Amino acid sequence: MAWTQVLAANALAAGAREVVKVGDRKILLLNHENQIYAVDDTCPHLKMSLKKGKIEDGAIVCPFHRSAFDLGNGEVKTWCPFPPVVGKLLSMVSSQKTLPTYPIKVEAGNILIDV
Repeated sequence: MAWTQVLAANALAAGAREVVKVGDRKILLLNHENQIYAVDDTCPHLKMSLKKGKIEDGAIVCPFHRSAFDLGNGEVKTWCPFPPVVGKLLSMVSSQKTLPTYPIKVEAGNILIDV
């Protein structure tokens, strides 16, 4: 595993979010209910940032088209849940894709991520 230190653990308080860059990837770190998650910051549908997405039922919801992805494994919970015509058009932009997630660990007061 290639663990990379990305942030001091105390810099990610409960409810906080921080985008970090690891190589060419932008990764969103979230502290949700005292659990730290690491997911791609880019929605796999429209390639927009997820940083301002709401957390609902253990999923991050894209603030632009409302697709929802499980925080733990990135699986799609909902994909473009708009009225039939609009949802169908938005779904044609790209096929349903899982959001990449990354293992994290806290060690010696730092958050490390494996990419």
